[in-house]
Amino acid sequence: MKNIGHQHPLSKVIAEINQIFAEIGFVFAEGPERELVKYNFDMLNVPADHPSRDMQDTFYLADAPELVMRTHTSPVQVRYMLDNKPPIRMICPGKVFRNEATDATHEAQFFQLEGLMIDKDISLGHMKGVLEYFFSKFFGEEVQVRFRPSFFPFVEPGVEVDMKIASQEGNKLSGKWIELMGAGMVHPNVLQVAGVDPRIYQGFAFGMGMDRLAVLKYGVDDIRLMYNGDLRFVNQF
Repeated sequence: MKNIGHQHPLSKVIAEINQIFAEIGFVFAEGPERELVKYNFDMLNVPADHPSRDMQDTFYLADAPELVMRTHTSPVQVRYMLDNKPPIRMICPGKVFRNEATDATHEAQFFQLEGLMIDKDISLGHMKGVLEYFFSKFFGEEVQVRFRPSFFPFVEPGVEVDMKIASQEGNKLSGKWIELMGAGMVHPNVLQVAGVDPRIYQGFAFGMGMDRLAVLKYGVDDIRLMYNGDLRFVNQF
C-alpha cells in the first residue's frame, strides 16, 4: 500500500485560521513576497531613519534597491485598502523575511498572520473580542486576552497582545500569559495614504507569527523543525 500524502503542520494551521476568521466575516487576501519599499515602509508610516530599514534587518535586492523581501505582511493592508472600500475585514497569512540569526525560536523566514478591520466606530474593544474568539477556537479552550502599551509606526495606540488559556489539567499552557502579537488602531496617516478618510473610519490591525501558533498548539520545541524537510517530523502530523 502506498503512503498517502498529508498537509504540512503550517498548511494545517493556515487552513484552520482561514476557517475560523471566515466564520466572523473576514476574507482572505494576499500580496507579493518581493515588495516595494513604498508599501513595506513608506505607506505604513515608517520613518526614513527607522532601524527596521537598515541592511542588518531587511533583505534588499542588490539589483533593485526599491525592492525588499517583505519584512511583515502589513503591506497587504495598504494594497487591500487601495483596492477595496470600507467596511473591510481581511486576513493575510503569508511568508515574511528578516535578516537575523536563526535559533530554536527565530528563523530568517517565517509565516505571519495579518488582520485588518476598518469600519465606522471601531475600537480596541472590537479587536479584543475578535482575538478572544479566534484564540478560543484555535486552541479549543476558553482564553483571556490582555493588552500592554507598545509602539509600532503604523498604529496609534499600539499594544502587545498576551493570551492566557483557562486553567485545565494536562495543558502545559494553562494559566500562563503568553505574548503573541503586536497590534493597535490603524494610524490615521496609513488610512489617509490608502484612500480611507480617517475622520469617518477607524480600524484595528494585528500581526502574529503563525509558526509560534503552531509551536504552541502542537508542542514543538524548535521552530526550525518546521522548515528542515525531515519526514520524521512532518509525518507526525
